[in-house]
Order: sequence, then structure tokens, then C-alpha cells
Amino acid sequence: MRKSASDAADSDALVLFGVTGDLARKKIFPALYAMAKLGTLQVPVIGVASSKLSLAQLRKRAEESVKAAGKIDDRAALRRLLSQLRYVDGNYNDPETFKALGKALGDARRPAYYLAIPPALFATVIKGLGAAGLAEQARVIVEKPFGRDLASARELNRVAREVFPEDAIFRIDHFLAKEAIMNILYFRFANSFLEPIWNRNYVASVQITLSESFGVESRGAFYETAGCLRDVVQNHLFQIVALLAMEPPTYRGFGAVHGEATDVFQAMRPLEVGDLVRGQYAGYRKEPGVAKKSDVETFCALRLYIDSWRWQGVPWYLRSGKCLAQTAAEVIVQLKPPPQQLFADSAPVGAPTNYLRFRIAPNSAVALAARVKRAGREYAGSQQELYLSDERPTEQAPYARLLGDAMAGNAALFTREDAVEAAWAVVEPVLAKHQATVPYKRGSWGPKQADALIAGDGGWFEPKLDAAPSK
Repeated sequence: MRKSASDAADSDALVLFGVTGDLARKKIFPALYAMAKLGTLQVPVIGVASSKLSLAQLRKRAEESVKAAGKIDDRAALRRLLSQLRYVDGNYNDPETFKALGKALGDARRPAYYLAIPPALFATVIKGLGAAGLAEQARVIVEKPFGRDLASARELNRVAREVFPEDAIFRIDHFLAKEAIMNILYFRFANSFLEPIWNRNYVASVQITLSESFGVESRGAFYETAGCLRDVVQNHLFQIVALLAMEPPTYRGFGAVHGEATDVFQAMRPLEVGDLVRGQYAGYRKEPGVAKKSDVETFCALRLYIDSWRWQGVPWYLRSGKCLAQTAAEVIVQLKPPPQQLFADSAPVGAPTNYLRFRIAPNSAVALAARVKRAGREYAGSQQELYLSDERPTEQAPYARLLGDAMAGNAALFTREDAVEAAWAVVEPVLAKHQATVPYKRGSWGPKQADALIAGDGGWFEPKLDAAPSK
């Protein structure tokens, strides 16, 4: 019987499939450099691709990637990283590629395989590792999206479980390793004042915005296979919803947190056509790799309900998109107004009531909005925020944290099989059956139809960097 990866020691090699791809260039090599500076990367790093590179060329690409990501402030760490690099060239469909990988691994017996490759190749590589006998005591790290729908996610889980046990499969979502995201979980359960109001009796609605001011850039071909709903909402935004909506874990451990998060996904009401607005920014169809008549959404807004005792009837509004007014990520938990309006200006029509704000990006903060009386004899006031900034310029990059955790067998910041499938079940009804995309201007907040979706609950808050969000 195969030994569980969780019982094994730290991984003794890191194998990076897709070493010449965009993800490796933009995120992974800078993360490996950060790990080298911390002294947490002390194993061979074996890149696998079909790019016909020499080892010297791969090392040059790695150094250029680190330079592009920022200042090289530790030359010794960079030299260590480059000296640890190895390269295997070959096609993922060719068994000889995996034989060559086995030779490159040498004495390593507990490798971690990182699949930074197109999702269509996940199953191919996992099967190849199994057939070559390279999965014993190994771990596999799978990039998102994990599947394209419920059926493909189940099939990918089945393939992965045939080769690796569940505790050796690390489904990565870099959002979960951001300090601001981790702080949502901490803030909720480290403070007692939230619990009495954190339910349907006091919360009017919840909004989550994840906006980007740029377009698909060089990722047009990938985006054509995914779209905003698959690429961002079903994973990143749903994970934030789970942290906000989950019940208190019954014990201190990531297994309990995973269980409560899965319960949230399972309580989500499956989406209907009227719950979703899909948009496409002007000029998307002219991007490289994009079909001339593409209907892929670069923006989506949706209304979600969680059919649980705590959240029954509370609408959750999620929106995300590219080429929007600014790059930001923010949560607004809007509270219900006081039951009686004792002061004329205490609940202005159309104005926000008390709310709690979690700012995730570009800067991290938590704020509570409340009305405060202005000086004078009149009982008149204004909305103010109690504002807690939590900037951490030296925080560990998400990919560096996740790679280190996976190699150590720590699954706290990764997602489980049942959670992935439950999340896909929520969006499954609208993946194929939906309204056509609506065009929107670059630099706007998306199509007007998204405003109509939330009009009955006061409208969207527009994130601002250092002030209270505006309507």
C-alpha cells in the first residue's frame, strides 16, 4: 500500500512542468528566488518543457524573470537558485520524457510536481507520472482552474486519485495565501463583537469586487478557454465568500476550516440565468488569440444566495472583470439600518448604512462605517470610518508561501476535492445556458445591466484607495 505523503518528510526535489511558460516567468521564478533568500529552497529544481532550451538558456530566463519582478538584492541567493536548476526537454505525451525525468531526479524520492501547464494537460502529466513509477511518496501541485465544469472536475479528481492519495494533491489558489485574505478568517474568529451581528438578522447584503484595470494582455488564447466566471469567480471569489460565511470551526486545525468552507459551497443555491450578467470589454475580440465572434465574458456580476440558517435570504453580490476603472479587491458587508429613524439624517435615502469593509488590494485594511454627530446644537452628523490599515510591504509572496507549504505537506491554504466539486455545482447551470455578453467601455465599471442586478439593494460600492468607498 502506498505510503501517505502527509507521513513523509519534506519534498526533496521540485519539478516544474511548464518551466518556460508565462506563469513560471511572472510568478514562480520570483517566488523561488524569495524562497532562496529565506533559505527555504535547498533542493534541486527540475524544469520540464518542450522548448528545446539548454540549461544555460533556462538559467538566463530565470534570472531575467527575477530581474523583471523587482530588484535583485541578494546575489548569493540568486546564484544558489540558478545552481539548483535542471532541465528536461520533452513532450508530455511521450513516456521517454518521464524516463528522462526519473534520471534527472537521481536520488530524490519525495519530489513535488508543480503543474504550471494548460489545464488540458493536467491528466496527461499525472497519468505519465503514474505510469513511470514516479508518484511514490510524491506530491502534486495543480494550478487552477481545476476542471472546466463539474463533470471535468470530477474526472480530473478521479485521475489524480488513481495516482496520488488526496493528502498528496495540492489544488492551488494563490488568493488563499494573501495576507489580506488570511486576515478575513482571523478577524472573524479572533474577535467576539462580530458574532452577534454576523447573520441574516443584521446583515442586509454582502458585496465582493475584484477588478482589474488591464485587459487579457498575452493571455487571450487561455481566456478563450476560461472566461471570468471560471477564471476568477468560481475559485477566488467563492473562497472569499466561504471565509465570510462559514460557521466557526469546531477545532483548531485546517481540516475543520476546510470542512466549514465546503459546507458553505454545498449550501449555495445553484445560479440561474437571471442571477448573472456577462460583459465583454470593447476591443477584446481584437486581442491576439481571441475569436473574432467570441462571446467569452471578461466581466461578470452575479447574485448569490446561501441557503443556511445563518444566511437565509441575504443576497451576496459578486463582480469581477478586466479593463475596469481601477485595480482593486474589496468586500463590503452592509448592515441593516436602525429600526427607527430618530434623527432626520440618520438613514438618508439611497445612502449606505453601517458597513464593515475588508480591503484586500491594492492595500490591506479593515474599516467600520458609522454615523457621528457634527459639533453644534443640531442633531446632524456624517458617515465616518473607523479605519485599521494593515500594510505589510515585506509580507511573503503568495506563491512562495504556497510552494513552501506544499513541499512541507501543509495543506492549510489549499482546496479539497469535495470543495472544488461543490463550487462547480453552483455555477454549472449557467456555464452553457446564459445570456450573451454585453459590451462595456474600457475604464468603466462594466455594463449597466450589472447595476440593475443590485439596484434593489442600494447599488455597488466603488472602491477607493484611502477613503470610504463611494456609490
